[in-house]
Amino acid sequence: MIKRTSVYFVFLFLLCYSVAYAQPKSKKVILHSDYQKHFDRYEVGGSIVIEDLKNHKSFYYDEARTKKQFSPASTFKIFNSLVGLETGVIPDTSFVIPWDSVQRGKYAPWHRSNSLNSAFKFSVVWYYQELARRVGNGEMQRLISLNKYGNEDIRESIDGFWLTDMNGKLRISQVEQIEFLKKLYGNELKFSARSQQLTKSIMLMETTGNYRLFAKTGMCSENNLWYGWYVGWIETNENVYFFATHVESEDNQKILAGARKGVTFAMLEELGIIEKPK
Repeated sequence: MIKRTSVYFVFLFLLCYSVAYAQPKSKKVILHSDYQKHFDRYEVGGSIVIEDLKNHKSFYYDEARTKKQFSPASTFKIFNSLVGLETGVIPDTSFVIPWDSVQRGKYAPWHRSNSLNSAFKFSVVWYYQELARRVGNGEMQRLISLNKYGNEDIRESIDGFWLTDMNGKLRISQVEQIEFLKKLYGNELKFSARSQQLTKSIMLMETTGNYRLFAKTGMCSENNLWYGWYVGWIETNENVYFFATHVESEDNQKILAGARKGVTFAMLEELGIIEKPK
């Protein structure tokens, strides 16, 4: 009896040991300070996270900042699209909401009727505000909390809780953006597979012989600074890399001039994920 018990405990120990060490380990690689050069090139500050899906590696520049929560700004359009599709407010990506004839700046795509496809591509704020109004506070809060999106705070108006110029309080960190994107990529969010697939289809921004780019930008101002997001993933022939870039500047033109994508692609090139232009 004693011998059988001993064998049992040895077997149990070996089983637990093998299970523990069979799990893929996430290896964190902290980027060195010389990567500041990519931000300096565009005269912006900020931080970046890049995660290697296949090799379970996470690359950081300014790790502490990547855990700080900021307004998602227009990157929330990813989640907002999921909600619209899931609730049936938006039946498919071609669904058009008529323009209300209100002039909003000088950006032409905002001054016409838009489909979900074009509203995402041109970051049409009014389209997504109307989408959120049609969804309503209760269902929006339920889906945000169910998916644990950022700080889950939508206390301000239903059509402005993600916008700082409307005193929106919703916040999310770069690390949280990465986790959200990974779940979306794998159809692991608390949304139907259809809603996730359709949302991913409108995120496709660029296709080359070497990669496919799925992404969304965002920008807002707060505390006398402008903040810019660039989040998404890039699929190569062998792997998938998720990224969340967040830059800051007192001059919004430096962000609009290409800093967000520029810093991201410089890092992807530095890490050998994509080839540098010849």
